[in-house]
Amino acid sequence: MIVRIDLHTHSSVSDGTDPPADVMRQARAAGLDVVALTDHDTVGGHRAALGDLPDGLTFVPGMEMSCRLDGHSVHMLAYLFDPKDPELAGECDRIRNDRVRRAEAMVTKLAELGTGITWEQVTDIAGGAVVGRPHIARALASGGVVGKPAGAFTKEWIGMGGRAYVGRYAPDPARAIALIRAAGGVSVLAHPRSGRDSWTVPDDVLAGLAEAGLTGVEVHHPDQDSSARTRLQHVADELGLVASGGSDDHGAFTGHRIGCETILPEQYEQLLDRSTGAVPVHG
Repeated sequence: MIVRIDLHTHSSVSDGTDPPADVMRQARAAGLDVVALTDHDTVGGHRAALGDLPDGLTFVPGMEMSCRLDGHSVHMLAYLFDPKDPELAGECDRIRNDRVRRAEAMVTKLAELGTGITWEQVTDIAGGAVVGRPHIARALASGGVVGKPAGAFTKEWIGMGGRAYVGRYAPDPARAIALIRAAGGVSVLAHPRSGRDSWTVPDDVLAGLAEAGLTGVEVHHPDQDSSARTRLQHVADELGLVASGGSDDHGAFTGHRIGCETILPEQYEQLLDRSTGAVPVHG
């Protein structure tokens, strides 16, 4: 029996387009047996995802934590941690609060650039979720400023160093690893070779994070080509890291690609074996 496992998905609670319960239904319809909901810096969608979990689907509690290293954005996937851990929850609150400040500042800059984008438009798109750059990108696309949301992530608009770009608070990845570990969870460095913002995580940085307690690295990701995956698998083997992965599905924003990337059951079991904070929930 083939078990299909996708450990990287997003819902409308962060920057995906679909509610958590819909993401779970899509996961089952895509033939998944195990799925993790990894919204940015929040577990706010877990309750809704579990409210009507499809039969035969296993839910893995997760989150994608925003980090910053040497001025670059780094994302840390966290799984199976205690969501009530005060230190981890407090850090995520700080990240989310500064995300709102940053988004407001970016919208102000975009208005000054004559885009016509308003804060009300962006918050309507976010629909109650914490506003992030993808929501602003969708507002720019709907206003005809860019052809597609992806076109907003350039130096002309809201890409790293762009005219309307604004930085925000995010912890060092080593601190995120320590917080996740203290909460009983496991950490996986997300898409380190995707080339987002024209930067990839070097091998020596991966080695340093492994020394800091990193559990795994995302090898299987739709934005990483075969050569990047081969190199990451080699580094993971050298450092004793779990080779994880997932679709990084954001609903309509990424073309509803849930299940397009999966990992092996033994890789999933390694993550389970190293966690103590929470357990998967079986539908």
